[in-house]
Amino acid sequence: MRRLPRHSFILAAALIALPGLCMAGDTLLIQRVQAEPANVPARGMRMAQVEAKYGAPSERLDPRGGQKRVWPTINRWVYPGFTVYFENNRVIDVVVNQATQDEAGPKSATP
Repeated sequence: MRRLPRHSFILAAALIALPGLCMAGDTLLIQRVQAEPANVPARGMRMAQVEAKYGAPSERLDPRGGQKRVWPTINRWVYPGFTVYFENNRVIDVVVNQATQDEAGPKSATP
């Protein structure tokens, strides 16, 4: 008979306990995002289109990457509700920011 590794049991126990970690009043970021209509830039939009539609970002973070040709430069613009990631002047991803400190989910892009 084959024995399962010990970490399999630990992982299973953690997954079973996970729902109990959230209190009844807690809101998960994913629940809010699913409940609200998505009013964020679409993938493929240009920087100028994003700025024309959503206005100037509250913060333009320093670009990352670009040291090599295979590592494109990624620009990040922070808006009050979301952060936009650009590669070569085009939107590649949009991440919804945390609404409150009590909301479970990724940390806000702004400190």
